[in-house]
Amino acid sequence: MEYKAPRGTRDILPIDTPKWQWVEEKFRKVCKLYDFYEIRTPTFEHTELFTRNLGDLTDVVSKEMYTFETRGDRSLTLRPEGTAPAMRAYCEHNLGDAKPVVKMYYIARLFRYERPQAGRYREHTQLGIEAVGAEDPAMEAEIISLASEFFKSIGIVDYTLKLNSIGCPKCRPGYRQALLDYVGGRVGELCESCAARYEQNPLRMLDCKNPGCKAVLAGAPKLTDYLCEDCKEHFEKVKKYLDALGIAYVLDPNLVRGFDYYTKTAFEFVSGALGAQNAIGGGGRYDNMVEEIGGKHVPSIGFGLGLDRLMLTLESMGIDVPGDTGLDVFVVAMGDKAREYSVKLLRDLRAAGISADGDYTGRSMKAQMKLAGKYNARYALIIGDNEIDAGEAAVKDMAASEQTNVKFEDLVSFLGK
Repeated sequence: MEYKAPRGTRDILPIDTPKWQWVEEKFRKVCKLYDFYEIRTPTFEHTELFTRNLGDLTDVVSKEMYTFETRGDRSLTLRPEGTAPAMRAYCEHNLGDAKPVVKMYYIARLFRYERPQAGRYREHTQLGIEAVGAEDPAMEAEIISLASEFFKSIGIVDYTLKLNSIGCPKCRPGYRQALLDYVGGRVGELCESCAARYEQNPLRMLDCKNPGCKAVLAGAPKLTDYLCEDCKEHFEKVKKYLDALGIAYVLDPNLVRGFDYYTKTAFEFVSGALGAQNAIGGGGRYDNMVEEIGGKHVPSIGFGLGLDRLMLTLESMGIDVPGDTGLDVFVVAMGDKAREYSVKLLRDLRAAGISADGDYTGRSMKAQMKLAGKYNARYALIIGDNEIDAGEAAVKDMAASEQTNVKFEDLVSFLGK
C-alpha cells in the first residue's frame, strides 16, 4: 500500500516551515504590542460546546464537524473554530477575575470536513484573537487596527476591509421578518441550503455564494436600516474610531458571519489576489457567548484568519517571505581523530549560539564540501589529521571562497563575530 496524506490535509515540509514560522512570529509580535497573550486549548472539546454556540443550521455544525464517541459514550469534536474553546477556558478558569478585559490570541489547528479548495483544507491553521470584557466600540477599532498592523508587517497592503452591523437579539427579529417578506414566493429559486435557512435562519441566506441565491437577494432590505438605537449608535462610533485611525473600509450590507453567536459589528478582510475565494480573515462582536456557555454577560470581540490561505495570498502577491537562512557552520571532518574532535566542537559551537552541523554518512572531503554548500552554510570548518596535529582548523568563507587557519581555542570567538 502506498501511504499518502489523507484528502484535505497536507504536509508542510522543512523547506517551507521557516516561512510559516516567520509569519507566525510576526503575528506574535503584533499581539504582544497590543497586550494580547497566547492561549492554547485542547484539540477536541465536548460536542455541545459547538452545537450550542455555533448554531445547528450552520454548515460547520450540520456538515463539517469531526465528531466521535468516547468509550464512556461522551460525544467529542475536533475543534472546528477557535472562539468557543477560548470562551470555555475563560469561564472555566475565571480569567475575568484577574483583568477587566482579557486579551488572548491563539495559533491553532482546526478541523472541518469540507471540499478542499485553494487555501482551504480539512485540517488547517488559524491565527485568532479574542478580547473579552469590553463593550466599548473602541475595541472593534483596536482589533481591526491589530489585524491591519499584522498585514502591514508581512507586506500585505492591497486588501479591502468590509464592515457591517448585524444587530442584536432586540432589533434582529424586525429585519428577519422583512427579509422573509422580501424573498416571499421566490424560495424555490434558492439553493437547498438556503431554502432550509429561509425557515429557520434567514440571515444566513445573505452569506450564500450560490449565484442564484445572490440574484434573489440582490435587492434585499439592508440590515443596518433595522438597527435599534443602541446598535446604531455603537456602529456609528466604530466607524468614527476607524476614521480617526485612518483605516479605510467599505460598508457591505450583506456581510454576515458564519456563526450564530455574532452580534453588532461584523468585518472581513478580502484580497483580489485570491480570486473568488478572496477572504483572508474576518471577525466581529459576540456579546452573548460567555453567557450562553454558563457565565455572566461579558461583551467580547475577536477575529480569525487562516494561515494556509494567508500563505497563498503572500505567494499570489509576489511577496518574498524569508525562508531558511542557512547554517552558520558546517564541520568537515576527515579521519577518526578529526571525527572524534568534531563531536565536541559541534556541541561547543551550538552552546555559543552558533548553528552547526556535520556529516554522518562517511562522505569524502569533496562530497562534504558540496554538502556544506547544499546546507547554505556560511562557513565550512575543515579538520583532518594535519589540523589536529597543528591544533587549528581551516575555516573557509563559503561566499568569498577565502580560507583562514584558526586555533581550536579561538574558533568560538572567531565564528561568533
